[in-house]
Amino acid sequence: MMYGWLWRRLPGPSVVRALILAVAAFLVLAACFLWVFPAVAPFMPFNETTVGE
Repeated sequence: MMYGWLWRRLPGPSVVRALILAVAAFLVLAACFLWVFPAVAPFMPFNETTVGE
């Protein structure tokens, strides 16, 4: 449903739409790796290991 809405709202032919969506997906992924994941990492239980104790 959301993807159909995005596809209908984007301008241009199918090739341009696909390129816009690919760039948008890359930007969202980059933002996650640069800001979201580092901000959430201290709160995740994966950092509390018991190996070596």
